[in-house]
Amino acid sequence: MALTASPADQALLLDLQAFDTKISQLEHRTKKLPQHEGLITLKQHRDKLQLTLLEERGIKEDIELELSRIDSDVKVVDARIARDSARLDATSSAKDAAAFEHELTALRTRLSNLEDIELAVMERLEAQQKVVDNLIEQGDNLVAESSELEASRDEALKDIDAELTTVRAGRAALQSTIPEDLLALYERQRSRYGTGASLLRGGVSLASGVKLLENEMQEIRAAAPESIIMCASSEAILVRTDQSGL
Repeated sequence: MALTASPADQALLLDLQAFDTKISQLEHRTKKLPQHEGLITLKQHRDKLQLTLLEERGIKEDIELELSRIDSDVKVVDARIARDSARLDATSSAKDAAAFEHELTALRTRLSNLEDIELAVMERLEAQQKVVDNLIEQGDNLVAESSELEASRDEALKDIDAELTTVRAGRAALQSTIPEDLLALYERQRSRYGTGASLLRGGVSLASGVKLLENEMQEIRAAAPESIIMCASSEAILVRTDQSGL
C-alpha cells in the first residue's frame, strides 16, 4: 500500500524542514565566519615573515662570522706587535732594531686597516640586527593579532553552538511526534536531494520555486488529503495547506 499520512502530520514536516534549514544555515555560518579567512591570511603573512626572518638571520650570522674572522686577525696582529715590541726593547743590534721597526710599522698599518674594516662590519651587523629585530616585532604583532581573532572566532562559535543546541533540541522533540514511516521518507528525500518537505503555496513549490502546471494541480486536487505527493522538481514531499491554491 502507498504511504499515507494525515494532513496534520504532513504539515509537521514543514516545521521539521524549518528546523533542518536553520541547522544548515548555522552550520554554514560556522564554516564561513569571517574570522576563519582572517586567520588564514594572518598565517600566510606569518609564514612568509618567518621565511624572511630566516633569511635575514642567515645574513646576520654571516656578518657575525666575518666579524669573528676579523677579530681573530686583529688578535694575531696585536700579538705580533707585542712580540716584536718586546724583541725591539731587548735587542742591542741596530740592524735587528731597524728590521723590527720596519715590521712594526707594517703591522700597525695592518692593524689600523683591520680596525677600520672591523668598524665597518660592526656597523653592518648593527643595521642587520635592526632588520632582524623589526621582523621579530612584526611577527609578535601578528601573533597577538591572531590571538585576538581566535578569541573572537571562539566567541562566535560559542554563540552558534548554543543556538544549534537549542534548534537541535527543538527538532528532536518535533521528530518524536511524526509517524516513523513518514519521517523515514522525509529523511531519505532530504539526504538525497537536500530538501525533505516543500510547501505548496499558490500553486508554487517553495523548495524549487517552480509553479506547477495546471494538469499537475488538477491531479493534486483530485488526490485524497492523506495521500503523499512528491514535488516533481525538488523530489521533496509536497505539503498542502489552505495556502496551496487548490
